[in-house]
Amino acid sequence: MKAEDLKTKSEDELKKMLLDLRKEQMNLRFQKQNGGLNDTSAMRKARRTIARVKTFLTVAVSGGAAPKPAPKKKPAAKKTEKKAA
Repeated sequence: MKAEDLKTKSEDELKKMLLDLRKEQMNLRFQKQNGGLNDTSAMRKARRTIARVKTFLTVAVSGGAAPKPAPKKKPAAKKTEKKAA
């Protein structure tokens, strides 16, 4: 599923889609355990689609604002070497 398709969906539609995708992911896991999964990339696609839907749900709940970027980490302090006396 592309992000363009998700932009037009409402919050309720996204929640229903997330539930369906999680069920699909569970079924794929069962198929993998039983040896019946032919398309192994389907699991990766399902995981990424779930993440994409969850991202759009976060944006929808926050009122359309984009999520804040993570704060920048400060560089570690340099250790000073002790001189032998």
